[in-house]
Amino acid sequence: MPHQPSTSSQIFNNADSFAQAFDEAWQEHSRQHPSHGLSTAEKLEAILGRVASHPFAEADPTMARQVGAFRIRLLDL
Repeated sequence: MPHQPSTSSQIFNNADSFAQAFDEAWQEHSRQHPSHGLSTAEKLEAILGRVASHPFAEADPTMARQVGAFRIRLLDL
């Protein structure tokens, strides 16, 4: 099931909006599955799947993947 950002009332086709949705999906996954056993790469794929319907991910999936990987490094997730 695609993730719908819970704290945002608007979704934009840009990296900032995607990063917010990615972070929310990552946190939600961590709350729902605290002992998920996934590697960081596997969890990245799972989260990208959750936010695949975001306009930025649909328009530029390669850049969306890069933004997701950057968020993981930036936030030490």
